[in-house]
Amino acid sequence: MGRTYEVGEELTGKVTGIQPYGAFVALDEETQGLVHISEITYGFVRDINEYLAVGDVVKVKVLEVDEDAGKISLSIRALQEAPPATQKPSRPRKSLQDKVKEHDAEGFNSLKDKLKDWITRSGY
Repeated sequence: MGRTYEVGEELTGKVTGIQPYGAFVALDEETQGLVHISEITYGFVRDINEYLAVGDVVKVKVLEVDEDAGKISLSIRALQEAPPATQKPSRPRKSLQDKVKEHDAEGFNSLKDKLKDWITRSGY
C-alpha cells in the first residue's frame, strides 16, 4: 500500500478492472481497493458493466482496511442518497375467524356432521 487509508475516508479513484463480483479501483499509484457488486448502487446489480467501465473516475468510501492482507473494501453506494422506502398499501387485517366465516359459511362443523353430509351427497 502506498499510504495508510482510514475507514470512512472519501476518495476519488479510477476503475482498473471489472470482475463479476466487483470492480477494482486504483486509489494511488501503488494501492487499489475492491468495490463489491453489492456496493455499486442501491438495488440489485446484475451486470457491473451496466454501471462502470475500466477508466471511469469514481468517488468511493473506505469501508474496511486489512493491512495484513493488503486489501481495502470500498463503496460507491455509501456516497449515494438512499432511495425512499416503498411501502405496501396497508389494508385492514382480518382475524382468523373472519377469514373462516368468509370462506366457509357453515363454519367449523365436526367431522361427524360433515361425514353424514358427504355420505348423503355421494348417494350411499
